[in-house]
Amino acid sequence: MSSSAPRPSRRPRRVAVVGVSLADCGRVDDATPYALHAQAARRALADSGLDRAVVDGFASAGLGTLAPVEVAEYLGLRPTWVDSTAVGGATWEVMAAHAADAIAAGRARAVLLVYGSTARADIKAGHRTSNLSFGARGPAQFEVPYGHSLIAKYAMAARRHMHTYGTTLEQLAEVAVTARANAAANPEAMFREPITVDDVLSGPMIADPFTKLHCCIRSDGGCAVLLAAEEYVPDTAKAPVWILGTGEHVSHATMSEWEDFTVSPAAVSGRLAFERAGVRPADIDLAEIYDAFTYMTLVTLEDLGFCAKGEGGAFVEKGRTGLRGELPVNTDGGGLSACHPGMRGLFLLVEAVRQLRGEAGLRQVHKAGGALPELAVASGTGGWFCASGTVVLGRG
Repeated sequence: MSSSAPRPSRRPRRVAVVGVSLADCGRVDDATPYALHAQAARRALADSGLDRAVVDGFASAGLGTLAPVEVAEYLGLRPTWVDSTAVGGATWEVMAAHAADAIAAGRARAVLLVYGSTARADIKAGHRTSNLSFGARGPAQFEVPYGHSLIAKYAMAARRHMHTYGTTLEQLAEVAVTARANAAANPEAMFREPITVDDVLSGPMIADPFTKLHCCIRSDGGCAVLLAAEEYVPDTAKAPVWILGTGEHVSHATMSEWEDFTVSPAAVSGRLAFERAGVRPADIDLAEIYDAFTYMTLVTLEDLGFCAKGEGGAFVEKGRTGLRGELPVNTDGGGLSACHPGMRGLFLLVEAVRQLRGEAGLRQVHKAGGALPELAVASGTGGWFCASGTVVLGRG
């Protein structure tokens, strides 16, 4: 063969989620973050049915001086592929994208993504306190003196959306009400008691326009997701859920560089994920969206293309994002009601997989005629809409 002749190309391997799990979540006063990592990892491996020897990739962030080295050592893993990307709540969707690319290219067989945090227990025990900002170094030094906290930044963005598009406080409150209604069907959710729009509006003010119930809960918890190459799927315990397309985008670090407070980076990551998956937003059966605040759900729905810009307020009214709605969103109750131990993005992938497998119990979503959902999207957000990762998953 001539040296100039093209070499046969190798088809990229398909990548599936083959194992998911939750560690103990909610109020966990007797475990360390490392223990929650280990608990989630063991459960995800058991869920997959694969031997731990298959796992040669590991991804973790947020714990240890040399994450993910310390956590991998604690779990007894010696990976040959690692990722410690840290972009807040979007971390896990971005990591899933990187892991899927590595597996597809043959650089890893199976990659374990693990997270665990005792954020609630640490505060209760006085081991940590709330902080107003992420720091005052670099470009942030020019904003920190003005004193606006992380919550205030989201609140400012919500106010801009209200001013520009006429979005109402009642519409934002509907997001919290629907999340709680979804959580009511989830026995693992931290808060399940029904709430009303009036309950949300009358709560203590945190950062105008956000009252307490506009904001995510603080919990302990952990979870894990195992991705594997297609040749391992026949050996797994359950039907695979395939990674069909991913996208990631980083837009800004300071509010002064955010060009439009009504547009999140999901507008880019979502478009890329849908294009790479070869599907449209209209094809999606359910969406798991990062919801540290009610406004995040609303604007991300717009930016993913489920409704036009400015129409998110109307879209979330009348239970349209509930379990039996037009587009079920955050079917486990989300960060507003189910759990939020910190970087919640990995929980979005766990719930999406459980729904596509038909393992969600009373909160299980069905298509018309009773069929299981076929396509789901998980979209994580980091910082104050600084970064976004979007993953499209499917059963087929």
